[in-house]
Amino acid sequence: MTDAPYVPPKVWTWNKENGGQFASINRPIAGATHDKELPVGKHPLQLYSLATPNGVKVTVMLEELLALGHRGAEYDAWLIKIGNGDQFGSGFVDINPNSKIPALMDRSGPEPVRIFESGSILFYLAEKFGAFLPKEIKARTEAMSWLFWQMGSAPYLGGGFGHFYAYAPFKIEYAIDRFAMEVKRQLDVLDRRLADNEYLAGKDYTIADMAVWPWYGALAKGLVYGAGEFLSVQDYKNVQRWTDQIAKRPAVKRGRMVNRVSGDPASQLHERHDASDFETKTQDKIAPAT
Repeated sequence: MTDAPYVPPKVWTWNKENGGQFASINRPIAGATHDKELPVGKHPLQLYSLATPNGVKVTVMLEELLALGHRGAEYDAWLIKIGNGDQFGSGFVDINPNSKIPALMDRSGPEPVRIFESGSILFYLAEKFGAFLPKEIKARTEAMSWLFWQMGSAPYLGGGFGHFYAYAPFKIEYAIDRFAMEVKRQLDVLDRRLADNEYLAGKDYTIADMAVWPWYGALAKGLVYGAGEFLSVQDYKNVQRWTDQIAKRPAVKRGRMVNRVSGDPASQLHERHDASDFETKTQDKIAPAT
């Protein structure tokens, strides 16, 4: 005997128990749930984040800027544990009223500037330091188009496919099929673009690549949702080439480590306050002493 089909009520009400893996932190209202000031370190740029794909975008950008010699890009990266609800603290909500990581404060000027939404942070930093965003209008527009492509597409990958395939409390064939189809279409979009272009905006590595790579590069290597075989990611040869090329960049390797709390302890740098932290404060080095 099968369950009766779901019929939506006239007025939706929140069922706290019906949220899957993230039921404890999902809610239908905004705003802070508790008072908590955020720490402030020694550098002008203060990042509050976690090494999800959206968080990795920004730490990669900051490490790339430092690799180019932009000393003003030095930053403190503070860990926001979203599973614990840190993003609903009053200090974090003051920076990002949407309560999503990453959030950045730039204290280099006479008045602090808050920046939220990962794409906005990438654009802000590219403009501030004059790097990773072409000046020529055609190439610049191409980079911005792919940046916005990622911002519009990733919810179908994460909140759509990833949620129903990996995190939902039960499997729904229709939902998984619907979002798997869309994710494979997106991979094909990228694969076709990268067939004739080294990077998404053309010949140059830009913030567009930094935005797309943490999501679709991880997917191409089967590192998210355990879905590599299911989606036949190996078939997207140009995406694989691009993914591998970016993964070799030293700044990308460092950026992936910042605010990471899972995986190999040697790859986890929970907080980053100095370049030397990569050598001295990864979890494999500090955990035995704690």
